[in-house]
Amino acid sequence: MKAARGLSRRRLFLSAPAFLSVGPAFAATTKHGTSGPLNLITDVDGLQIGQAQDERVRTGVTVLLPDRRVTCAVDVRGGGPGTRETDALTPWNLVRSVDAIVLSGGSVYGLAASDGVAAVLGAQGRGFALGTAAGVPVSPIVPSAILYDLANGGDKRWGTMPPYRALGVAALHDVRARFALGTAGAGYGATAGTLKGGIGSASFVSHDGITVGAIVACNSLGSVTVPGTNRFWAAPFEIDREFGGLGAARVTVDTEDWGDAKINPSPRANTTLACVATDAALDPDECRRVAMMAQDGLARAIRPVHSPFDGDTVFALSTGRRPLPAGPRALLVARIGAIAADVLARSIARGVYEARMPAGMAGQSWSMLKD
Repeated sequence: MKAARGLSRRRLFLSAPAFLSVGPAFAATTKHGTSGPLNLITDVDGLQIGQAQDERVRTGVTVLLPDRRVTCAVDVRGGGPGTRETDALTPWNLVRSVDAIVLSGGSVYGLAASDGVAAVLGAQGRGFALGTAAGVPVSPIVPSAILYDLANGGDKRWGTMPPYRALGVAALHDVRARFALGTAGAGYGATAGTLKGGIGSASFVSHDGITVGAIVACNSLGSVTVPGTNRFWAAPFEIDREFGGLGAARVTVDTEDWGDAKINPSPRANTTLACVATDAALDPDECRRVAMMAQDGLARAIRPVHSPFDGDTVFALSTGRRPLPAGPRALLVARIGAIAADVLARSIARGVYEARMPAGMAGQSWSMLKD
């Protein structure tokens, strides 16, 4: 019986490569991928980023603008999310493509940033329409997500006129390929654990030419550094010293030691918002799978993550500029999702690495830590 079982297992093992090696997707290669020319999400063809911030309020908005409507999906894992129009991206609904994506500070007030973006895009004739008729405007699809930065000491005495609609418009009017990391846009007033959080971005071009990028506004409950060190959890995924090149920490971590996580967290006070993108032509269901896989990038860079106090939200979009290479489609989607998770982990570390404390804001940035 033991021999028979061993033989059966050996036959199963020998048969597996014949299935997994179909097409070039997983074929052996000596070529290796690398980060894109800008090492930003805008390395994905067809995307630009706009940002605006209010230094007095200590908050800001980040807008991702494709040059045309693109396929999009979303995955929400945090226990305290704040979102708009994410239901429109579910597979059983009518519209699963977007005209823009907005990430904003300001908690619930920040959702108004999408009002400004939608108004401008609508005036430009960009949006969804079942048909055309004189005097009937299109409906721009602008999903958004917000993070909590209300308690960072900025002047929030805005009465009935929060600044977010205007910030959304300003960000949209300032879209570009190169954009600031760290204390900028939606990450202006963010904190990552006890450190200054911020906007991060990175990209990767695979050995066969697929580009994957990510942008993130990190305002997490959890810490991005290993307890007792200034080393990033994301260190094993770093490319070309993009966040200091210190390498991984050589320590053993106590399971219940969260290091520089926030103390006394309150609901909806912590959130990491992200968007991953690829030029590979994916359908909405495939984008959803990539968004789900990309969430693991948060887990590789933040500890703890997806807590009841976080609103972690990841969008995934496809500009469709590059046909998928030959091979089993599911395996190609799996590879894109795995790359997206690594790129997102790198983006988180880059955002915190580049962040600096705004004037008058209490706390410390990563740059203030000692090795």
